[in-house]
Amino acid sequence: MDELREKSPTPGTQAPPDAAERVSLAISAAFDHRTRAAEAYHPVFAQLWKICGERVAGGKRIRPRLMLDMLAALSDDAVPDSAIEIAAAIELLHASFLLHDDVFDGDLTRRGSLNLVGLLAHDEQTDAAPTPERLHWARSCGILMGDLLLAEVHQIFARVDAAPDLRTRLLDLLAHAITESVVGEQLDIGLEDGAVVADTATVLEMCRLKTATYTFELPLRAAAILAGAASPAAESALATAGAHLGLAFQLQDDLLSTFGDPAAHGKDAFSDLREGKETAVISAARMTSAWPEIEPAFGTGSLTSTEGERMRGLLRDCGAEAFVHGLIDDQMRALHETLADPASGLPDAARDTLVALADRLDGRRS
Repeated sequence: MDELREKSPTPGTQAPPDAAERVSLAISAAFDHRTRAAEAYHPVFAQLWKICGERVAGGKRIRPRLMLDMLAALSDDAVPDSAIEIAAAIELLHASFLLHDDVFDGDLTRRGSLNLVGLLAHDEQTDAAPTPERLHWARSCGILMGDLLLAEVHQIFARVDAAPDLRTRLLDLLAHAITESVVGEQLDIGLEDGAVVADTATVLEMCRLKTATYTFELPLRAAAILAGAASPAAESALATAGAHLGLAFQLQDDLLSTFGDPAAHGKDAFSDLREGKETAVISAARMTSAWPEIEPAFGTGSLTSTEGERMRGLLRDCGAEAFVHGLIDDQMRALHETLADPASGLPDAARDTLVALADRLDGRRS
């Protein structure tokens, strides 16, 4: 999502230039505080907070920026400390989910660098492959750190300086985002392991739950709540817009992971195919006569470049790539219909921000 970070929304609707820096400072302060408190327990506990803080420090801050941009579109007031705190908490929620996701997927790296699990599993003295015991330790720490961040997020939401009714709405929104993300993760694992039937409707619902709710709906609706002026209809429209944007983004990610340039997306060119990820591309291919040719090599754990290129060609030729492009077009069309509905109650600045975001998402196509 680098494109979303590097370009500003429509002039006049972007957050003040110092807001993003304030979020980064709030995140750093939270880790510094928790690391110092952890030192009273045991060095390995303090190390856990320190390493995690260093990993999170390099984040792109997509979700906080989206929240602050929408807040600027809904309110002319200066960005309050309460908004900075909630934006920082949303980034910590993202970090929590990534930690758990890395454990579920067995990943030791993220974006070409060792993640927290990889760092804890790595033996700097011998540089040898991690032992089973070391991996168990590292993955256990990843789960525990993810849990600690979830608790920290709840603390920030519960203590934010806002009217009691707004604080309750924010907490309800957080609980909704966490629940839907957990359901989406469970479905993702179930689809990959064959415990859940891999039909297109289920795959699309998994994508919506796992990505759209906390990445788009949560920051957009949080901005509406903090602005205090958004009507229930406007908040509902933002939730619907977030669902369409999030699903479109995840479908684009699936296309980029399968057909895109690995130098651009930072992943192994064929990792999704090698690992047996049940994406919309695969669910579309399952419905075609090409699937018997694709299935034997899919999800085997080993896939050469030649085999990967052949599978990619089959996925293109059978129409799976075009099918997913059509699904993205459906989401974009539904988004614009939502924004065009006068009953949404969205101010023009909010519509402009979402249209600009949709345009940047549309530019990510493979």
